[in-house]
Amino acid sequence: MIKPLRGGSALVVCLLLALLTACSSSSVNRGDSGSVSQPRPARDGAPDYFQDVSRIPDAVPTPHYGPYKAAPYRVLGRSYTPMQDGRNYREAGLASWYGTKFHGQLTANGENYDLYGMTAAHKTLPLPSYVRVTNLDNQRSIIVRVNDRGPFHSDRIIDLSYAGAVKLGFAERGTARVKVEGIDPVVWQQQNNPGAAPQLVQQPVSPAARSAALEGGLYLQVGAFSSDQAAERLRHQVQGLVQTPVFVSPVKVDARTLHRVRLGPVDSHAEAQQLMERLRLANLGTPALVSAN
Repeated sequence: MIKPLRGGSALVVCLLLALLTACSSSSVNRGDSGSVSQPRPARDGAPDYFQDVSRIPDAVPTPHYGPYKAAPYRVLGRSYTPMQDGRNYREAGLASWYGTKFHGQLTANGENYDLYGMTAAHKTLPLPSYVRVTNLDNQRSIIVRVNDRGPFHSDRIIDLSYAGAVKLGFAERGTARVKVEGIDPVVWQQQNNPGAAPQLVQQPVSPAARSAALEGGLYLQVGAFSSDQAAERLRHQVQGLVQTPVFVSPVKVDARTLHRVRLGPVDSHAEAQQLMERLRLANLGTPALVSAN
């Protein structure tokens, strides 16, 4: 995959084009910053350690009340005009995925790409958007948050995170025939959380609900790092923004230790959604709802 260049350097474009055949996908990074967050590997691919992604929850469609990123842009000599509303979007075609080369880099929405996050890149959906992606070969289905631009292969319609590709069963093959359907977060919330208010306000929590949440272990995971120092830096940033306790939770993955940045427990799904939106607006990762384990 090739990510877009913010400075417009023709030389770097040529160099990146030379790597195209070695990449599994072709998303382009159009973040507003003039620099990337960390050095990237020469080739894209899967991580060299295994993590069970089956327990990573789908993205939770959350109403967005800030500005959307839907301005026209130009990449690799071609112009794109994003749609202003993606809720009724429907399309079938090829999906690809992107992984280690872009892990930790800025997405077009200004967030850090997490190959274990349930996110995706799309050429013309407004950022952020939520879509359901169904693998037409095995009927597996996931919900992802679109926060990046790409893929820029003409025959592909969406670029999923590595975790998304694994959950849909095509990470090893590289591409899959999929159906992509836009989601209206307000309607989704009403259907999946009957009675929940769509606006981002703190909902009253009864003692019974608080007890159930604590027993069930409702947490948000903001990121996961091989470096404990990187995890601690993110923990400090997040703790400066929220009142909920933020901590680093190490876990052994094969011979390595993964340092997960989490906050919680939270009292309800409504509170979790409010925290997720706050962190996204602050460009502090792509938080996901997780269990206590």
